[in-house]
Amino acid sequence: MHYVMHLDGVTEQWCDSGKHERGTPRPCVKLRGAGEKPIKGDIQVLAASLMWDKQQRVQPSSAPKALLETPWTFQYGTAGFRMKAMLLDSVVFRVGLLAALRSRKLNGQTIGVMITASHNPPEDNGVKLVDPMESWEVYGTILANATSEEKLFEAYDKIIKECHIDLDTEANVIFARDTRSSGAHLTSILTESLKATGTIYADYKLLTTPQLHYITRCLNTKGSPYEYGEPTEQGYYKKTASSLRVAMQGRQFSGSVTVDCANGVGGPKLRELIKHLPSPSEGGLEIKVVNDDVLTPERLNHQCGADFVKTTQRAPPSSHAAPMTRCASLDGDADRIVYYFNDVDGTFRLLDGDRIATLAALFIGDLARSAGLGEKLKVGVVQTAYANGASTAYVTQDLRLPVVCTATGVKHLHHAATKFDVGVYFEANGHGTVVFSDLALKRLNKCEPQSPAQSSALETLQALTALINQTVGDALSDLLLVEVILAHKGWGPKEWDLTYTDLPNRLVRVEVADRNIFKAFDAERKLESPPGVQAQIDAAVGKFKNGRSFARASGTEDAVRVYAEAATRSETEDLAQKVTTIVRQAGG
Repeated sequence: MHYVMHLDGVTEQWCDSGKHERGTPRPCVKLRGAGEKPIKGDIQVLAASLMWDKQQRVQPSSAPKALLETPWTFQYGTAGFRMKAMLLDSVVFRVGLLAALRSRKLNGQTIGVMITASHNPPEDNGVKLVDPMESWEVYGTILANATSEEKLFEAYDKIIKECHIDLDTEANVIFARDTRSSGAHLTSILTESLKATGTIYADYKLLTTPQLHYITRCLNTKGSPYEYGEPTEQGYYKKTASSLRVAMQGRQFSGSVTVDCANGVGGPKLRELIKHLPSPSEGGLEIKVVNDDVLTPERLNHQCGADFVKTTQRAPPSSHAAPMTRCASLDGDADRIVYYFNDVDGTFRLLDGDRIATLAALFIGDLARSAGLGEKLKVGVVQTAYANGASTAYVTQDLRLPVVCTATGVKHLHHAATKFDVGVYFEANGHGTVVFSDLALKRLNKCEPQSPAQSSALETLQALTALINQTVGDALSDLLLVEVILAHKGWGPKEWDLTYTDLPNRLVRVEVADRNIFKAFDAERKLESPPGVQAQIDAAVGKFKNGRSFARASGTEDAVRVYAEAATRSETEDLAQKVTTIVRQAGG
C-alpha cells in the first residue's frame, strides 16, 4: 500500500481511511509501505511537509522557503528531547529517522520510541529512544538541528556512512505515549517517519515508559537463553504478579499504601496491575489509588506526583493520608517513585530514591548471606551527586557495601550498576532499579540450599530478579519491591526512616542565559567552567560543617540546579543562597 499527502489539491491516491488524519495541507509525496525499501526522495519531501506544518502554525505569513528553516536549537539530553509540544513536530519526525537507522545498525533489533515529558507540565511533551545498547544522543541532536530539507538529508546520509548502515536491513520500531493531549498528534508524525523509511513498526498506544522498556527487552531476547518475558502489556502484569507471590514467602502486608499517580498514565496502569494481584481479603496488598484523572489533561502533575513531593517536601494536598500511613507518588510516566508519611505530630517525612536504594541494598545483602551466597555475589550501590551524604555514609559504614558515584542520567547509572553482580542504582528523585548480572543469575539458578532457611532466602532472591524491572527505573515494580521488603522485615515507614538521619538539603533552580557554559566533571560534582566558579563554590562550602554543594546544568532548559547540604537547616539554606548567587553571577 502507498500513502499520499497533498498540498495542491491533486489527489493521486488515498490511504485506507480515505484521507490523512490531520487536515493541514501537505505537499504530494508517496511513502513506502512497511517492508518496502526507503527512497531518498520520500524522506526529503516528507521532512519538508512536516516542517511546513510546524512553521505554518508558528509563522503563518512566511514565504515557502522560510518554512524549511528551523529557528530553534534542539539538544538530546538525559531525558531525550523535551520542550513545548507545539515545537516537537520536526523533532519527532527526525527521531523516527534515527530509530530506524539505529535498528538497522543493530541488524534489525527492536528500538523503542517513547513520547512523554514525565514530570513536566501538561503543555510540554518529549521523545526519546528506548535502545537495547546505547544512546545516539549526538546523532539525534544533529538530525534535529538540520535547518533545511537538504541539510537534513546530508545529516541522515552522514550517519549511514559513518555507522556503515545497510538500508536493505530490516528495521523494527515500537512506540508508545503517555496521556498528554499532544501525544496522539505526535505519534501520527512518528508513524509517517517510520513509513517513509520502510520500517516495520507497532503502536502500543498508552504505556508507562518502563512498560515500553520491558516490551523492547522481551522482543530483543525472545528465543534466546536470556528471554525476558512475554512481550505484551499483559505479559508485564502477569510476570510482576506471579513473582510477587513467590517473593512474599508467606509474609503478610501490614496496612495499606496510598499511591498518588500524578494524574498520569501510571494511574490506569496501576489499576490494571491491581487486577492481577491477590486482593486484600486474600492476604494481598491494599493499594489506594489517588490522583488518577487522565481525562482532564491540565491536571497532569498539578500539585501532585513524585517531583512535586520531592521539590516541595510535602504531600500532595489531595492525598488526605492519615498519620503514619505509607504513601507513595509516581511521576507522569511512572518511571519514578518516592515514599513519604506524616509523623504522629504531623511532621512530613520523605523516603526518596536514596532511601529506596539503601532499603533494597540492605535486604538483598541480607538475603545473599542467608542463602549462602554472601561471598559469591558482589552487591554495590550506584548514586549521583544528588544523593544525600548521610545515605552514602550508611551504605559504606553500616552496610559495608561499595558506592560508586556517576553523572546524572540513567545511561550512566545503569552502566555502572552492571559492573556489580547485583547493582542497586537510584537517583534521589526516585528513578532507579536493581540489575542482576548474567553471572549472578547463573549462581542463583545453580545454588543448592543446605537448609530450609537458605532455600527460602534463595527463592526470594530468585523472585526479586523477576519482580524488579531490570530494564529501567519502574515506579510500579519499585512500589512492590518496597512493600515486599517492609513485609519481610515487619517494618512500617517509621522504622524505615530511622535507618539513618538525612543531612538537611536544598535544591535550587537558577535560570541562566546559556546552560552550556557550565561544564562539569568528577561525576558532575565540580565545574571546570566558567573559570573560577568552582573555586568560589569550594570557598563557600568550607565555611559550613558537613557542607557539600555543587552546580549542574539542566539537560533540558537554560537553567542550573544548585544542590547544597550541611549540618543544620539554617546552614543549608545559607550555603544554598551563597552558591546560587555565585552561579547567577556567572550565568549572566
